[in-house]
Amino acid sequence: MTNPAPSPLSSPATEMEPRPRLLTELLDKAVADYAERTAIDFLGRCWTYGEIGHMVDRAARGLQDQGLKPGDRFGLCLPNTPYFVILYFAALRIGAIVVNFNPLYTERELEHQIRDSGTRMMAVPDVKMIHDKVQAIAAASGLERVILCGMADVLPPLQAWGFTLIKRKDHAVVRDEALHVRFRALIARDAPPDPVAAEPDDIAVLQYTGGTTGVPKGAMLTHANLTANSAQMLIHVGGLRAGQERTLGVLPLFHVFALTTVLNFSVEIGAEMVLLPRFEMDQVLKTIRRKPPTQFFGVPTIYVAMNGLPDDKVPDLSAVRACISGGAPLPLDVRERFEQRTGARVVEGYGLSETSPIIACNPLDGRVKNNSCGPRFPGTILEIRDPENPARLLPQGERGEVCARGPQVMKGYWNKPEETAAVFVDGALRTGDIGYLDEDGYLFLVDRIKDVILCGGYNVYPRVIEDAAYQHPDIREAIAIGIDDPYRGQSPKLFVALREGSALSAEALGAFLAERLSKIEIPKEIEIRDALPKTLIGKLSKKELIEEERKKRA
Repeated sequence: MTNPAPSPLSSPATEMEPRPRLLTELLDKAVADYAERTAIDFLGRCWTYGEIGHMVDRAARGLQDQGLKPGDRFGLCLPNTPYFVILYFAALRIGAIVVNFNPLYTERELEHQIRDSGTRMMAVPDVKMIHDKVQAIAAASGLERVILCGMADVLPPLQAWGFTLIKRKDHAVVRDEALHVRFRALIARDAPPDPVAAEPDDIAVLQYTGGTTGVPKGAMLTHANLTANSAQMLIHVGGLRAGQERTLGVLPLFHVFALTTVLNFSVEIGAEMVLLPRFEMDQVLKTIRRKPPTQFFGVPTIYVAMNGLPDDKVPDLSAVRACISGGAPLPLDVRERFEQRTGARVVEGYGLSETSPIIACNPLDGRVKNNSCGPRFPGTILEIRDPENPARLLPQGERGEVCARGPQVMKGYWNKPEETAAVFVDGALRTGDIGYLDEDGYLFLVDRIKDVILCGGYNVYPRVIEDAAYQHPDIREAIAIGIDDPYRGQSPKLFVALREGSALSAEALGAFLAERLSKIEIPKEIEIRDALPKTLIGKLSKKELIEEERKKRA
């Protein structure tokens, strides 16, 4: 049977052929064009692009003096701070590969990712809850050096005084001085780094993702991948005023959505990044009043939270020119209520870690279709393929697996050639999601092949929860699935069967898991059953439980 040709609607945009670039070119241009423009506002303390560029060079020199070489992996385990921006570009400047770490990871998760990536050095804040986990597993994981970033050094004077004197219990406890290099010492030498040869096709970032198995894998994103997605953003957003935009950076930069939209894209256009270390509503509202954004990128959880504000606290976001939701499906009622209350038009996009991440997005000016994540991004091909026979392309309107081609598609998975081969078909990336393209080329997602649970824009892997449950001696069987959550989009639910004679309660199991999982991974519900469903060959089966929950919530 002959494969039907892809619809012209899924063809690459002829206008989109981005020149492969290094990520450091974005910063170099911003420094050259906007040296006096504010690059970062962190809780009211500001740095210009010229100042950031100078600190990047000094940090790059310091990293070379510490022995970091081209191709070495350098970890960022940081909240949104100037340190993230500086060390991101500093590591890239000398040819290292940045590995993004979620600071909320448990010690077990941190150790796995450090080992898997071969991360040699890592930057952490001098905050106890983050630093002390990294210090505890450094020796066992092979971590050679920890760059300790002093929070008091980047806070405005009053907050710095409060952190230094009042919040002493939150300070990191350094037990191995030889392991640590303080950021102040790292940048002490005012000298440029040694030049290194680098190509746009070199790996820039390892972005860990769960994939279909739930085992985190490092997506190898090249300089060309990430700069292409930024260039695609430039075309998609359009009408930008170079050097005049302001981005609210509340999404964590270690998340690929924020890495592209808040960091790379802002530097591309010389925008001011107003960074917040976490999503805390009062702080967000004060920041919006102090520095009204023109760009606002969020996940559905943020829009839900803002919709819950009393009328007198709803911010005026009518000045926002680009407002995009990603990371998880955005419910229609959430979008409509947010637009009605704030005056900002929010559009939904779609992507994944493997695509840097955006491959589709509704237009900022133009038709938005309800429950669609929009047309293909510029220069992207979207294909719908038969999930049972991925070599077969499906015609327009038919449901199948969404596959993507484009300059933003990853190089592959780090040290996993078999998984890399499995995720590509005829050169197209398999997303693991079921969807269809309508007659106008708008993408609609209708189901999810992957088991990954999307909680407020974060990936939660069922296997991590199940493995933690199995550590309890009374657990015989465990299955974790995602259930609908009006705030997060999805939340984990854990089903377990106990060993004979056990009197373990759901509350006791929840307390047990709280010591082994990050907050976002802790099941919202735990249900104890006599037995869990299985396939004909005896494997635990999730589909029956998913269907039960769907009917229950319907």
